[in-house]
Amino acid sequence: MLYICLVHFDDKEVFSRLSDAEKRELDIASTGYDRELERSGNLIRAQALQAPESAVLVRVRDGRISATDGPFLETKEQLGGFILIEARDLNDAIRIAAGIPLAQYGTIEVRPIYHVPKHEEAAR
Repeated sequence: MLYICLVHFDDKEVFSRLSDAEKRELDIASTGYDRELERSGNLIRAQALQAPESAVLVRVRDGRISATDGPFLETKEQLGGFILIEARDLNDAIRIAAGIPLAQYGTIEVRPIYHVPKHEEAAR
């Protein structure tokens, strides 16, 4: 079963607190964990995101497009990246998520992937 592990953390707090050497160690640990998941067959895709300030929020209302600079959430923790994994079940996905190095600094949201059913009308 596919699960997404959404990595939420307060990037300003975490990165201001860590020294350059600690940031480097975190990068090495993160990419090392990705390689470990790849070897075990659990990794589908992992990607870090740029800072929330680089986000653009897009909405369509009444046929009109609106684009607003982000971030928009009133929270300290922001989405910082994701890891798409293959896991046996939710417990296995939680075990994998607990190994993500940034879990020590923030929150990992584990959510099953929803497979959109194919509808005949969509093919037209």
